[in-house]
Amino acid sequence: MYYNTLGRSGLKVSALAMGTFTFGGEGPFAMVGSQGVAEARDLFDCVIDHGVNLIDTANMYSTGTAEEIVGEALEGRRDKVLISSKARMPIDDGPNGEGASRWHLIRECERSLKRLRTDHIDIYHIHEWDGQTPVEETLEALQMLIDQGKIRYAGCSNYTGWQVMKSLMASDKPGRARFVTQQIHYTLEAREAEYELLPIAVDQGVGATVWSPLAAGLLSGKHTRDNPVAEGSRQAKGWTEPPIRDQERLWKIVDVLNELGEAHGVEAAQIALAWLLTRPGVAALVVGGSTVEQFECNFRALEVALSADELACLDQVSRPPLIYPLWHQEQFAKPRFSPADGIVTR
Repeated sequence: MYYNTLGRSGLKVSALAMGTFTFGGEGPFAMVGSQGVAEARDLFDCVIDHGVNLIDTANMYSTGTAEEIVGEALEGRRDKVLISSKARMPIDDGPNGEGASRWHLIRECERSLKRLRTDHIDIYHIHEWDGQTPVEETLEALQMLIDQGKIRYAGCSNYTGWQVMKSLMASDKPGRARFVTQQIHYTLEAREAEYELLPIAVDQGVGATVWSPLAAGLLSGKHTRDNPVAEGSRQAKGWTEPPIRDQERLWKIVDVLNELGEAHGVEAAQIALAWLLTRPGVAALVVGGSTVEQFECNFRALEVALSADELACLDQVSRPPLIYPLWHQEQFAKPRFSPADGIVTR
């Protein structure tokens, strides 16, 4: 395991983090998993032994049950890991049951602390943009939670580029927390983050952690043209995220992943993870799994060294189009690019 600095902070996070999206299995989450405390303990044993120091969860995963399982299964070793959680998504039917208001964030943070059996959350994300709450109110609430010792760092998730930048601009005033991280969806199949979010990660020090880095298993190698919905997969149970707009492009990517996996003696999944670990601004990949064996396999991604030719092959099969104004800048601004520019072309 190796560790990266998280954005513009002094915090070190493991390159592979553990996701708990599959804990609990309540409601629609039953489609992705249903681990309980006993299974969670076994998984924590595995990942902590491999050097993972970041456990990611959220208040809405199985409506709080995932956090409860994390809290119980980590008892006695809380000091060995960082905990990341989130709030903002609908959690009840009340008029303030969702959002990034001061009222909602404080209530949900305090509830999460109880479920997690801890006195602080290391990284607290705003799980989704809230266009009805002033960003100033959100950032002041986060700073208050920091001042009270209830959270250590603040981050966002699933924001657009302008929403991140609006928040950063507002945080320049004292008394408002500054995001040091953003949790984003980014894979070989979905490279839209290269347009704005990864340049922000590099230029503004808002380090990226990546959720669902295998596209909900679609890049694992188990799904192919001939077997588009693998038996036992979440897709077989009706899961529809992430959206795939070009099936043929997906299968071309999977073909290359399988070829490179065979050449390196690993599975397609480890090649997909290894590629992500080379990308600018990426601090950690949040990897989930239902068995110790799945985690053991994915740790092998840390040992994969992709050659320049292999990286070029992966880029060629997956590169997104240069949208405006990027195609114009590629023609006329490239000689004066900064390290944050042109990520989509390299």
